Amino acid sequence: MQFRAATTGKLAPAKYPNYNLTEKHLGDIIDLVHERGRDVPLAKVRFEDGSISFIPAVLGTKVGSKIQFGLEADISDGNVISVQNIPDGTIVCNVEKHFGDGGSLIKSAGTNATVFSHGPDGVTIKLPSGKFSTINPKNRAMIGTLAGGGVGDRPFMRAGVKWRRFRSKGQKYPIVRGVAQAAYVHPHGGGRHQHVGQSSTVSRNAPPGAKVGSIAARKTGRARIKERK
Repeated sequence: MQFRAATTGKLAPAKYPNYNLTEKHLGDIIDLVHERGRDVPLAKVRFEDGSISFIPAVLGTKVGSKIQFGLEADISDGNVISVQNIPDGTIVCNVEKHFGDGGSLIKSAGTNATVFSHGPDGVTIKLPSGKFSTINPKNRAMIGTLAGGGVGDRPFMRAGVKWRRFRSKGQKYPIVRGVAQAAYVHPHGGGRHQHVGQSSTVSRNAPPGAKVGSIAARKTGRARIKERK
């Protein structure tokens, strides 16, 4: 496998407790912890029944604050409510894709979604990508924006954040072209002009591991139309 998720250093599943929809609970944030492989800090929440859950923390979360859990919760940062009771235009995060899954949408650091509209088919939310998704009105969501996104209006445009995002996927960033590098660094590097230095196509009979890029291409580069005399 090209990438294996880290299994050590994990605390607990970061999701909502499995309470009944009609129940109302009050939780105290007793600690803010970091889990390996996760950019969002986790809030360690102790509810009045003694149970402890780890929930992704929103901006402004601090030790000692309280969160409400249930249909009658206030519309304020950190509270968990079903989307059917969240008014349009509210910023939410950690949204359930299916009721009871504990939150599986919008869990990246610094992200949020917007409750767009309520309709007969369900509740439509606008995702960080700009796409719209209609979900079950019973699905729960947390009010606010997830912490850990950094400073700035568009934190994911920063190179440092993008480097970590690529690294979590086992990819390289930044990606520098081989022809732009020095000769001792890359086989395509060096010279007074940028040239690959060898064939940039791959044989049709190449093994699967080497079959990347232009496969059995007749020609590469920019197409030029020559005038016929």
